[in-house]
Amino acid sequence: MNEVVSKAEIARRHSLTLAGVTTTEKNEALLLIAAKLEEYSGVILDANRKDVTAAQNKSVSKALIDRLTLTEDRITGMVDSIRLLTDLEDPSGKTLSESRRPNGLLIKKTAVPIGVIGMIYEARPNVTIDAATLALKTGNAILLRGSSSTIHSNKAILSLIHDALSESSLPPEAVQLIEDPDRELLKSLYNAKGLVDVLIPRGGKELIDTVVENSRVPVLETGAGNCHVYIDAEANPEMAISIVVNSKTQRPSVCNACETVIIHEDWAQKHLGNLIEALQEKHVVIRGDEQAAAIQPGIQAASQTDWEEEFLDLIVAVKIVPSLDDAIKHIELFGTKHSEAIVSESSGNVEKFFTLVDASVVYHNASTRFTDGFEFGFGAEIGISTQKLHARGPMGLEALTTVKYQVYGTGQIK
Repeated sequence: MNEVVSKAEIARRHSLTLAGVTTTEKNEALLLIAAKLEEYSGVILDANRKDVTAAQNKSVSKALIDRLTLTEDRITGMVDSIRLLTDLEDPSGKTLSESRRPNGLLIKKTAVPIGVIGMIYEARPNVTIDAATLALKTGNAILLRGSSSTIHSNKAILSLIHDALSESSLPPEAVQLIEDPDRELLKSLYNAKGLVDVLIPRGGKELIDTVVENSRVPVLETGAGNCHVYIDAEANPEMAISIVVNSKTQRPSVCNACETVIIHEDWAQKHLGNLIEALQEKHVVIRGDEQAAAIQPGIQAASQTDWEEEFLDLIVAVKIVPSLDDAIKHIELFGTKHSEAIVSESSGNVEKFFTLVDASVVYHNASTRFTDGFEFGFGAEIGISTQKLHARGPMGLEALTTVKYQVYGTGQIK
């Protein structure tokens, strides 16, 4: 028996215990985890420095290093998100609907925990906290498989979680971490049907596609973020520039950062130079189509692959279009159904964009960087779902529940 199977079996056993834990007990456990993170943040930062140093020695990209790096501020954000979770309603056990049938049967539709969640994720150690606390709040056990690049950080965080849970009424073994870096073990996870109820991959396109294509366990698919900002013909220039700069540069290494700016040709003729200057002040490399380069000399020529690339870096592609329809067609062709924004003063164009653009989140006059569980008031997120079944967009507490029908009778037979 390998590590995946043994830990999945442990998680399965404790998922039955979690199903009967009260909301008060869950919240008390979460607050203990938050307190441990706060008290021992130095231990986590020391472990994280080992991961960062190892990554730097391997000359990995700045984007990846940013994703795996923890700071005091990021740990404070993790603590804040846990405490926000305790203020949110526990969806597990909630009656969603009920009806009385003509034969007297009372049928209640109730939200219940999924059971055991398998989480496969890359780089970001904050996902260890987000996934574990969301699972515990909804009464789910969780089996975590982070990347080898964050193994020291993940082990330190898990140790604190276990310490906190040992002081609570929740079983520490409900949160499991697969520590063996051997990728062959993932095959056991893909085939853990009956032990694991759902797999959630969170990372790059290659990871997500691999899990979706190989897993016999149902997959809640999160998506890579080739996000677009479309600037309409009469968009407010100051607002448009501010939104694009924020969407691209506030944290370029994450999935809700803008990767392509689509600009109506009328706006580009008047304001493209100012936009390019603002981006270059933030050290952004601009790759544009022929029309963009003709308006603003010095822009690098974009290749065909640039339109579909998730750069996760200070690089952006610029596309000039003659109409909103052309912008929508470009998004449909190259978008990943993650987050798409329009900057416009036309209510008709905004409505058309919202109706026709196929994405989990669409924005009007706002940065794509808000696609985030904390920003949506969910406390945290276990991922951004770009699929259309069960859950879509930032996945918080409700996404980690399923339904059970409870039928009450008085001796009815059919």
